[in-house]
Amino acid sequence: MERREAVRNMALALGIAVSAPTMSALFSSCRSENKEKGIAFTIEDESLIAEIADTILPATNTPGAKAAGVGPFIAMMVKDCYTADDQRKFSKGLRKIDRLSERKFKKKFTELSVPEKNALIKQLAEDTVKYRKEQEALKSSELKNVDFRGIDAADKEAKVEDDKDDRSESHFFPIMHELTLLGYFTSEIGATQALEYIPIPAKFESCVDMKPGQKGWAI
Repeated sequence: MERREAVRNMALALGIAVSAPTMSALFSSCRSENKEKGIAFTIEDESLIAEIADTILPATNTPGAKAAGVGPFIAMMVKDCYTADDQRKFSKGLRKIDRLSERKFKKKFTELSVPEKNALIKQLAEDTVKYRKEQEALKSSELKNVDFRGIDAADKEAKVEDDKDDRSESHFFPIMHELTLLGYFTSEIGATQALEYIPIPAKFESCVDMKPGQKGWAI
């Protein structure tokens, strides 16, 4: 079993919340007929991915995303599991991170201080949520006003989607955030140090009481 197939099974078992595109990527990547040549990330790209992941999940009393090897995991997942279109959007999102960093702090993201990185990622997350809410409202409004005569129901939403501006950050950040969590909690460090872990559980208990402050269980 390849690691991405194991990750898919772990995500389902752990109940990790992932979006439809990510779950689709996990399922389709396990079928060889769906695999295609993926994007080639540079060393700088992989370094940037690792820094963003470590900003999302920094080290606290447990190791962070970088120590858990989440950066290479994300690069592998995007390259091997996502569609060419999603890969393009992810790559554009990476480019935008550095442009935002240069504009706001006159430095690349990897050169920022921890507070600066946190501020930029917080801004990106807030902008993504705001944009998606605006698009949902716009789609609802446009669906009421578009002349659908001669257009079947399946094409209605597609017609509205085609008119939208391609905002790469609205696609990039959800993928980045989801894969950071998925990569971390399916890694050895995440499973054994951030979660409660018993190598040989001995027996299955379907319902157990949790103590205050107790970590969630790893599978």
